Amino acid sequence: MRTINEKQITEAIVKLAIDANYFLPYDVVAAIKNFAKKETNKKAKNGLYKIIENYKKAKQGVYPLCQDTGIAVVFVEIGNNIHIEGDIYKAINKGIETGYKEGVLRKSTANPITRKNLQTNTPAIVHMEFVNGSKLKISLMTKGAGAENKSIVKMLTPGDGIEGVIELVLDTIKKAGASACPPYIIGVGIGGNLETAPLLAKKALLRNVNDNNKNKELAELEQILLKKVNDLKIGAFGFGGNTTAIAVKIESAPCHIASLPVAVNVQCHSARHKTICI
Repeated sequence: MRTINEKQITEAIVKLAIDANYFLPYDVVAAIKNFAKKETNKKAKNGLYKIIENYKKAKQGVYPLCQDTGIAVVFVEIGNNIHIEGDIYKAINKGIETGYKEGVLRKSTANPITRKNLQTNTPAIVHMEFVNGSKLKISLMTKGAGAENKSIVKMLTPGDGIEGVIELVLDTIKKAGASACPPYIIGVGIGGNLETAPLLAKKALLRNVNDNNKNKELAELEQILLKKVNDLKIGAFGFGGNTTAIAVKIESAPCHIASLPVAVNVQCHSARHKTICI
């Protein structure tokens, strides 16, 4: 059995916090370049190339990708052959606090009632999962409020069916308009219950934007939704055109026979996340 201590986890989180805010995942960059080549609206095309320019500037390590450096969402997969020496939650939060300080990143975590900024960007939102193996996999997403505020969860009924899911996604993006910084990556969680659907939608945002869903029906639905979203003509930064979203990703889980929970988690083009294995 492998032993991993607090210090190792903290050091990994510090690096993740800084790198996630300065380096846009290349699959996202490549997708934006691809959509920019095909975009016919001149203002939208220019906006897409400005995103690439911003990516190159941030990559130099002087400025983060966005002034909203987000709330820290951490997904942890713990192998069953690992022993964690110490407090993993303490290690994660120390890493977030240190990373945001060293990276000169904006602290955005506040008391929900008094609105007083806690000045540490902690506590992080941590999701734990136990898996087979002897590795510790940590994925950090720094989620900004602009897109998060346009996200939604709704308890549909089985009678609403796929048409209801499509309608909810489109209605959510219509209401978001240009205010959440399109082009978007849209995470959709279908099934489970009230708390499961949003988590599925959030996890969907960690997927490579170019992958195909392993489930044939969901893969087809992802493409249908992407086309319908882009047909809304909101476009990059609201300039119109064919690039309201660069990807729609769906994750699902079994649900009660009398319910159909659906969550839509909107992600702006600055899709900041990074994964490391210890």
